[in-house]
Amino acid sequence: MSLLTLDRHGSGPPLVWLHGFTQTRASARQFRTILAGRHEVLTLDLPGHGAAGGITASLPETAELVLDALPREPVVVGGYSFGARVALHVALADPERVRALVLVSASRGILDLDERRKRRHRDDALAAHLEEVGTDVFLGEWLSQPLFSTLGPRAESDTRSRDAAGLAGSLRHAGTGTQEWLGERLATLDLATLTIAGQLDAKFVAEARAISAQFPHATLSIIPGAGHAAHLEQPELVARAIEDFLR
Repeated sequence: MSLLTLDRHGSGPPLVWLHGFTQTRASARQFRTILAGRHEVLTLDLPGHGAAGGITASLPETAELVLDALPREPVVVGGYSFGARVALHVALADPERVRALVLVSASRGILDLDERRKRRHRDDALAAHLEEVGTDVFLGEWLSQPLFSTLGPRAESDTRSRDAAGLAGSLRHAGTGTQEWLGERLATLDLATLTIAGQLDAKFVAEARAISAQFPHATLSIIPGAGHAAHLEQPELVARAIEDFLR
């Protein structure tokens, strides 16, 4: 029996959607509703979030938990930011279970070991701060970052996880500072892959281009008028890019 609860909405070929940090399986409502017109959209709360707030797991462990919860047949696996990093680990753990990958604002990790160590220290400090101030204050601070300056009312604060200990655990055990550099390993994945980034998010546009260059079969989509959370800011455009890719 899986530790993660799977929700299903819509009908059609299955498409797994993995949420970002602080989000839950209820997040990205408009985006998921559009996808559910053509797909059975499968969502779950990742460790440290929502109903899985009491579960602590590294990225490889999270990938195994996700695989345990999914159907046995190959499915399209997609995710945003933290969820995209999980999706990459799912594909690396069991590529036979993945029909195609959809990555929104994904990251391969940090190549430089010293920079990765510094990022891990920052993630640890952020986790301690989160536990000290609580989720209401933390979420306000989190969403006020320049990274989300173009998000505005689409932030969906009501679907964010409120488990301070769970979110702190996610930062400590599955934050970017903990992530192994995936880099060249992606070239071993013989999977059709769509990498998406918002045009206004220069850092992740560059990362999306780099990821696309490392996959043997990759399509790149830059979403106009969107920042980091492109699927929240421009849900119709992101959903259309996914549908065009899957056709």
